[in-house]
Amino acid sequence: MRDAWAIQRHIFCYQARMTLTSQDFDATLKRAIDSKTKPLGALGRIESLAAQIARIQHSLSPSAETCRLIIFAADHGMAAAGVSAYPQDVTRQMVLNFLSGGAAANVFARSTGADIHVVDSGIAGKPIEDEDLILHRIGAGTANAIETAAMTAEQLAGALEAGKALGRAGTHDVACFGEMGIGNTSSASLVAAKMLGIAVAELTGRGTGLDDEGLSRKQELLTRAADRTADTLDARTALAEYGGFEIAMMAGAMGGAAEAGKIVIVDGFIATVAALAAREIFAGCDAHFVYAHRSAEAGHEHVLEALNAEPLLDMGMRLGEGTGALLAWPLVKAAAAMLRDMASFDSAGVSGPA
Repeated sequence: MRDAWAIQRHIFCYQARMTLTSQDFDATLKRAIDSKTKPLGALGRIESLAAQIARIQHSLSPSAETCRLIIFAADHGMAAAGVSAYPQDVTRQMVLNFLSGGAAANVFARSTGADIHVVDSGIAGKPIEDEDLILHRIGAGTANAIETAAMTAEQLAGALEAGKALGRAGTHDVACFGEMGIGNTSSASLVAAKMLGIAVAELTGRGTGLDDEGLSRKQELLTRAADRTADTLDARTALAEYGGFEIAMMAGAMGGAAEAGKIVIVDGFIATVAALAAREIFAGCDAHFVYAHRSAEAGHEHVLEALNAEPLLDMGMRLGEGTGALLAWPLVKAAAAMLRDMASFDSAGVSGPA
C-alpha cells in the first residue's frame, strides 16, 4: 500500500511540474512576442499563429522552413450512382496529371518550394505503374456507401495505419495533406453529418460543380445513404460506413504527423472532415492543426464551427488537392520567422512603450 501511495505521489508531482513548466513557457512566450519591435498585438493573427507553432515545437526559435504535401487518391463506389458531375475515371486521370506535374497542387508546390508525394490509397482498376507513385492500395475503390458500408473494419485499420506511417515519415517541419477522388465530397458530407449528428442535406454542396438538378439528386442519394445508420456515429464507425480510403488515410497521416511533432496545415472541406475524425482517434493531435482556408463547399462552415477553428484564408476556393494548405504555408513560415528572428526592443535599442 505504501508503494502504491509513493507511486501516486510521484505521478502527482510529475504532473504538477509539467503544468508549471507549461505555464512558465507560455508566460515566457508571451513576453517574447510582446517585446518584439512593434505595438502590442500589431501583427494580429500572425502573433497567435507564432504562439501555436512555438507550443508545438516547445521552442522560442521555431522553424517552419520545410513543407511536404501528400495527396491521397482513391475511388468511391457511390460515384456510379451519380453524386458527381465527373465520371470516376477522372480520379485516375488526375493522378497521372499530378505525376506529370500539371495540376494546381503541383504549380503551388513549385511556387512555394514544397515537395509533393502522391499515394494510391485505392484507385479503381489496375494499379498505375509509376515509380513516383506510392502504393498503399486498400482496395480498388470503396463499396457503394449508399447501399452498404464503404469499407470493412480491417480496411479502415489498414488505411489509418498506412496514413499514420506516412505522416510520421520525413524531417520536414510542416505537413500538408490533400486528396483526389471522384465522389469524396459526398463521402465527407456523410462522415461529418454522422459525427456531428446533423442532417446530411445541410452539409451537401455542389462538389465538382453540379447543376441544380444534379445537386437535388445528390442530396436525395446521400439522405438515403444516411438513413442506413443511426443519427450519430463515432469517428471509426462513420469512416467505415461512409468514408473513402483516401479520407481515412489522411486522418491517419494527420495523427502520425502530429505525433512526430510536425505542424499540420489542414486544407479545405474534405481535409477538415479528416481532421475531425483524427481529433477523436488520435487524442491531442488537433493542437498541431492550423486550418488553411474557408472552403466555398457548403458543409465546411459546420465542421469548422464544431472544431472551433478559424482558418487563415478565405478565397472562395473548393478544389482540394491540398492547394489551400500550400497557400497558407508562407503565412505559417512567416509567423515562425517572426518569433525566431525579429528583434526585441532591447536587442534593437528601440524605445518601448512608455
